[in-house]
Amino acid sequence: MLKGFKDFIMRGNVVDLAVGVVIGAAFTGVVTQLTKSFLQPLITVFVLLITGNDKGLEGAASGSKEAAEQAVPEIAGVPFDWIAFVNAVITFLLTAAALYFMVVFPMNKLAERRKRGEEPPPAAPSEEVKLLTEIRDALVAAGRVPAQSQPQSQSQPQSRSDRSDPDTPYDWNAPRTGR
Repeated sequence: MLKGFKDFIMRGNVVDLAVGVVIGAAFTGVVTQLTKSFLQPLITVFVLLITGNDKGLEGAASGSKEAAEQAVPEIAGVPFDWIAFVNAVITFLLTAAALYFMVVFPMNKLAERRKRGEEPPPAAPSEEVKLLTEIRDALVAAGRVPAQSQPQSQSQPQSRSDRSDPDTPYDWNAPRTGR
């Protein structure tokens, strides 16, 4: 039972889904803070400029007077809390980095180790090799080529006439055989 659960958890799909959920939750904070820090004050400024109503859409400017008097810049009396937005971005980046180095990176290494343990299946012969094998077998069956013809040894042919493959380059450094 535990082995089945372990196999389920170790599948890439489950880990990817979990990482996506955590990253999505962390990015929610960035979007929320962007809305609070920039979009709401920007809308409040537009309402103030268009209507002359200094209370904005909600009846009051976002943020308190103490916060506005501190390091938060104001445009038309409306505070833009860019520091909170930068804080949300840094929090998101730290969460993403921690998730990567504590979950994704180790899972990738584990998957790589598992792949190293498995030998890849031998490659299937190409169509050319299959065709040449069929031609050879047909020639052997027809009696045109002796059945004992085996591939030549790995040594280089010594002269042009000794070579069975005309595309094989001549080895000029090989000792010459007499004729």
